[in-house]
Amino acid sequence: MRSPLLDALGAVPGERPDETVAAHYGDPYAEQRALVRGEALTDRSNRGVVRVSGPDRLSWLNSLSSQKLDTLRPGVPTQTLILDPHGRIEHHLTLVDDGTAVWAHVEPGTAADLIAFLEKMRFMLRVEIEDRTAEYAVVSVGAPGTEPAPRTLPEGIIAIGGDLLVPRDRLAGIADELGLRLAGLWAYEALRIAAHIPRLGFETDHKTIPHEVGWIEKAVHLNKGCYRGQETVARVHNLGHPPRRLVFLHLDGSVDILPPHGAPVTLAGPAAAAGEPGAEPDAGDRGQVGFVGSSARHYELGPIALALVKRTVPVDAPLLAGGVAASQEVIVPPDAGRNVKIDPALARRRLR
Repeated sequence: MRSPLLDALGAVPGERPDETVAAHYGDPYAEQRALVRGEALTDRSNRGVVRVSGPDRLSWLNSLSSQKLDTLRPGVPTQTLILDPHGRIEHHLTLVDDGTAVWAHVEPGTAADLIAFLEKMRFMLRVEIEDRTAEYAVVSVGAPGTEPAPRTLPEGIIAIGGDLLVPRDRLAGIADELGLRLAGLWAYEALRIAAHIPRLGFETDHKTIPHEVGWIEKAVHLNKGCYRGQETVARVHNLGHPPRRLVFLHLDGSVDILPPHGAPVTLAGPAAAAGEPGAEPDAGDRGQVGFVGSSARHYELGPIALALVKRTVPVDAPLLAGGVAASQEVIVPPDAGRNVKIDPALARRRLR
């Protein structure tokens, strides 16, 4: 669904899966600053919107997803994950309950698959599931990961933290209605990367588990009842370590390219370590150790990226991200997980 905000002055379309919204409106750095000040909103109307109503909605969603939702209070935003039986992430939902229904938004093009799964799991419970993407559009006020300033919203708009669900027939004029300027998705994504916030389908692949990208506690409740994939979450948290970890990358600013999504991350060779931008790893390197999720140019930090790398990569190792020299900043530590303390006496007894 092409956004009417693409008709705004200076609007330039994004790239898949964001081609139906604006990447920027002519000045991405100014748009970033406006978001940080809370003076702008970002059109994310390509995201799917799902509504779940009925008296059993919270207990039912609690049994299916990773977050504790059966006690969720109206108006409190949260996140949850739908996992496969092996604990791998299938869907990431940002949601709120309005006292009558749960409203959630999900990545572009994923609402139909989510609804198909939910319909299969409905059984005889008193719930109704609707795809409301055609009626509601997502816009985000301010910088991702920040608390939105208190604001009285016009009637008919649903708040999920800093995200707003706006009736689509009001989308074209929503910035004027709220007294805000427009900021493109480039600005939003740069601030998301700087805030170390993963995005499903970018910092994840078909085998990503929650521990790898830091969604533990933010989208996972570790002391709730059973749900699909819980065994993997509990096993990693208590007894093991995730095989990969999310890292923040400071990219070489002398190179005028950004590594695209999926670009290989490798250990840097001597030439790159010596400061030659774009140098390839030498024969002594160990090959690919991860992949680039998202990259952007930040108004203060310069070129930055998020990447998923093997847990065993040293935290101080220089890297190449798509051939661009990069230094790491830890998001998920290598020792994440393994939170159960084993009594040494019991361990010795087991060894006998």
